[in-house]
Amino acid sequence: MGGPRRRSSFLLLLQVLGDSLILLEVGSQKTSDCARWCPPKSTCVNATTCRCSPGFISSSGEMFTSRLESCDDINECGPSSAVSCGKFADCQNTEGSFYCTCIQGYELASQARTFRNESENTCQDVNECTSGQNPCHNSTHCLNNIGGYECRCRPGWKPVPGSRNGPKNTVCEDVDECSSGQPTCHESTVCINTVGSYKCRCRRGWEPKPGFQNRQPNTTCEEMSFPTWTPPPGIKSQSMSHFFERVQELHRDFKPALAQDTMQDLIKSVDEMLEAPRDLETLPLPERHLMATHFLLGYEAVLRTLAKAMPGASFTYLSPSNTELSLMIQERGEGNITMGQSHARMLLDWAVATGARDSGPTVMGILSSCNMQKLLANASLELEPEKKVELNKIHQSPFRGAEPRLLSAVNLVFLSNTNTEKLDSPVTFAFSHLPETPGPRQELICAFWKSDGNSSGHWAMTGCQTLGTRNGSTTCRCNHLSSFAILMAHYDIEDQKLALITRLGLVLSLVCLLLCILTFLLVRPIQGSRTTVHLHLCICLFVGSAIFLAGIENEGGQVGLRCRLVAVLLHYFFLAAFCWMSLEGVELYFLVVRVFQGQGLSKWQLCLIGYGVSLLIVGISAAVNSEGYGRTLYCWLNPARGFLWSFLGPVTFIVLCNAVVFVTTVWKLTQKFSEINPDMKKLKKARVLTITAVAQLFVLGSTWVFGLFLFNPQSWLLSYTFTILNCLQGLFLFVLHCLLNKKVREEYRRWAGRVTANRYSEFTTSTSAPSHNQTQAHRPSESGM
Repeated sequence: MGGPRRRSSFLLLLQVLGDSLILLEVGSQKTSDCARWCPPKSTCVNATTCRCSPGFISSSGEMFTSRLESCDDINECGPSSAVSCGKFADCQNTEGSFYCTCIQGYELASQARTFRNESENTCQDVNECTSGQNPCHNSTHCLNNIGGYECRCRPGWKPVPGSRNGPKNTVCEDVDECSSGQPTCHESTVCINTVGSYKCRCRRGWEPKPGFQNRQPNTTCEEMSFPTWTPPPGIKSQSMSHFFERVQELHRDFKPALAQDTMQDLIKSVDEMLEAPRDLETLPLPERHLMATHFLLGYEAVLRTLAKAMPGASFTYLSPSNTELSLMIQERGEGNITMGQSHARMLLDWAVATGARDSGPTVMGILSSCNMQKLLANASLELEPEKKVELNKIHQSPFRGAEPRLLSAVNLVFLSNTNTEKLDSPVTFAFSHLPETPGPRQELICAFWKSDGNSSGHWAMTGCQTLGTRNGSTTCRCNHLSSFAILMAHYDIEDQKLALITRLGLVLSLVCLLLCILTFLLVRPIQGSRTTVHLHLCICLFVGSAIFLAGIENEGGQVGLRCRLVAVLLHYFFLAAFCWMSLEGVELYFLVVRVFQGQGLSKWQLCLIGYGVSLLIVGISAAVNSEGYGRTLYCWLNPARGFLWSFLGPVTFIVLCNAVVFVTTVWKLTQKFSEINPDMKKLKKARVLTITAVAQLFVLGSTWVFGLFLFNPQSWLLSYTFTILNCLQGLFLFVLHCLLNKKVREEYRRWAGRVTANRYSEFTTSTSAPSHNQTQAHRPSESGM
């Protein structure tokens, strides 16, 4: 049964395959019949008709039946076409289609490249001069046109030979207006050609008229005049008045052609005023420093103006007073420039010297004057807070102030650029000065003179850095310009040990001196002329030591009225102490040498000499040089101009006179002791007094020998010695005149006994009231004891 079934299935499969092959053959015959005669760019509609593809057409239309027809591209951009792209656009035909584009010089607002119809047209002009598409040469200027641009020469330029002005390939070159005769510069100016233009610059010795600027095409100039220089307001000085009278003469006779001679005469006049300053040195320090500030500013302005009028490129002048001026004058330059002379050298960038406004020849100058130190003497030095903190850390003690001392000439630096408070690039200086090695708490610094506004001036270091010192030359770098100098700065760092010794010792000395004063006033057995001398000696020392303890330090660094008053009082009372010490020598002379010829000086004569002489000396000193009282760090005599000798001179004279008196006294005592019948009681008394006086002279005299070095920056050992001896003065006088005096000791015992007896009496009275009768019975026995 399985065989017949399999045979029938196989026959059925063959029948299906046969039917499929017949159908495929029929379809293939129909397709091949359409494809054989429909042309390209068309599709078969049926066995007899073809249709052209979109964008193509036959001569019979879209559909055709003739085998001879073909489908051709439709030109949508043709004249008879209904397609419109709109304004500033072109139609571009493609095979089977088309698109619209903006014409050259235009672009769609959307930045697209093509569009299809007029409604999509947003074509607008392209500004090739600002769009970055400008191919013009850098010597030309692009001018945008509707749909294009031109390349034209800039003003002051012309096309190079062989090139026309306007095409895109135009190349231009500068027109030299100064040689072509085109500019119309004023006769007072000189034509200077520039790239694309020209400038009219004032001739040397000329300056722009009011309302005109230099180096402009319309510049008009007039002959340069001597700059106005007036005295500082509010300062009266005969020397300064004479100088400015001379300035007025130079102003009246000034000729630009003689600017060099005028500059030399001006420098000589300044030197003459500073070499014999007369009343300038007697001016109060604030007024003198105010005058120095105004003077330096005016001096700088005049030198700058005169330098611009000079015809040469450089100039160096050395005056008979060793004031040196070095000038460099150039029209143009670049890079770093070095200039200088024997006192100073300078390295700076040319752009710094010229400044932002190029209005004439560039001037660089350095004026070095040693005489200028007289105007700037005793000026204070102000340090930056960072520097003070640094000094505190280095010395581990509080910083109290700085006292400067000039080592170099004062160097006035000036440029054409007047805006020099903050330079774009720093200037390097090398200043020559006296070779000196800094001591303890000292430093060589580069400082500049800074104005305090309308009040005064001082030295400062802000913006300047000291780079190093070698062989008497210090190198500095500053970011501004002014008047510079090399200073030896002594930093006053508080010595806490010395300050403690001073305070405790002076308190002890004041207590002992007060005990001496009370003793000389209250102890009757020792009253006499010598006691009067000792009393007033202790009073002077007591007042002087109290003032010294309270006000010797000058806080703030400025010498004011308080500091001057303290210095005057110290001068007076310490000098009075030596005068009273000299009177003790006089008393000793009357006692020993003229003992049989009369009495000594009376009390009013002693007071007249003791207080009157010192008052006369201090009054004369203050009248001659009131500025000598007070220093930057201490309220004491200023050693400048030898003013310290107003104290040293009288003290030295008194010590020498006392020494002569004591030598004479000792010689007389030796003769007295060798006599046949000497009065031993008087001689022994005289000997004791002489020894006491000599010891007192030695202590006071030796103390102030060390005291002379107290304000010397390097005498720390002598300062300690003076402090200790000064603190022992009161104790020494108390021991010498009180404790070693038998009569005084007895009086002390009597006072002590009274105090003790009073206390004992009060005690016994308060404890023996119940036994009053018994106490009365025993009182006669106590009295007897």
